[in-house]
Amino acid sequence: MKYKHLVIFVVLLLACMVSCKRQESKLHSYYYWRTELRLNEIERKALEQAQIPYLYTRFFDVDKKNNEFLPIATLSKNADFDSDKQIVPVVFITNRTFLNIKKEEISSLANHISNLIQQKTKNLSLNTHNEIQIDCDWTAGTRDDFFQFLKQLHHISGKNITSTLRLHQVRDRKTMGIPPVSKVYLMCYSTSSPLENSDKNSILDLQILKNYLTDLEQYPIQDIDVALPIYSWGIVSNHLGKRKLINALSINDLNNPKFEKITDNQVKVLEDGFYFGNYMNKGFTIKIEEISEAQLQEVIQFLEPKIPNFNIIYYQLDSRFVERRKL
Repeated sequence: MKYKHLVIFVVLLLACMVSCKRQESKLHSYYYWRTELRLNEIERKALEQAQIPYLYTRFFDVDKKNNEFLPIATLSKNADFDSDKQIVPVVFITNRTFLNIKKEEISSLANHISNLIQQKTKNLSLNTHNEIQIDCDWTAGTRDDFFQFLKQLHHISGKNITSTLRLHQVRDRKTMGIPPVSKVYLMCYSTSSPLENSDKNSILDLQILKNYLTDLEQYPIQDIDVALPIYSWGIVSNHLGKRKLINALSINDLNNPKFEKITDNQVKVLEDGFYFGNYMNKGFTIKIEEISEAQLQEVIQFLEPKIPNFNIIYYQLDSRFVERRKL
């Protein structure tokens, strides 16, 4: 009987060791999403400790306004920026950019984006990887034109073109289609809108994520890396139910005698005044949304049987987020 208990204990111990080893073996890096490439000491150290040799850096956004394709918030670089990581250019393109786009415009758009990336790479003296990542929340109505754009960009740039992949694009792949790329980055965040009146965590609700990714292992593209959230924010609601986001707030920011606790992550403002750089009236509420280590580990454990091997790209490299987690 004692021997049987000993065997069970050893088996459980080995299972725990294997599980821990699997979690620790996940390599990681970061997205960089600010408009100026600049690192403070906390960010520099975090990036140095990242095992993946790439920093996924937003170069610019693209939007369509008055039937014209425009680059928005293009990247600059601080003179002190220095890193041995290779830069992977990331371009966010709004879905409406591809609404009613003409065939000749697709090729022109791909050419302009490729040229601007080359120009930025040269002017900022960046060591870039042979990859361009495109971030677009394409829909059933824009998928064909977006997919054609990806092909054109690959042809024009000569680079390896990769794409982000949102949860609904996995679940609804019969209507959303499969992008013509060899690798995708699964965005495991933004599971709902933070401006909705909901008790769910809009950054990451685990049940929503699991429902969307039930049959992820059947997704045709097998080379998948996973983007996980480490950011947080506060959602301020006024008397009319209108909501506003304040970036980077955490639970600790709610420790204020002028706040009345409603729940563990929500307070009511007791006095008119400026809070976190914003004027708030008495009666306004502040709800904090952030993600715990336990939640991130649950996502990883859920995905491990579905994706043979994957790396983690944390969103995003910011000292306010990495310092809390000691990443």
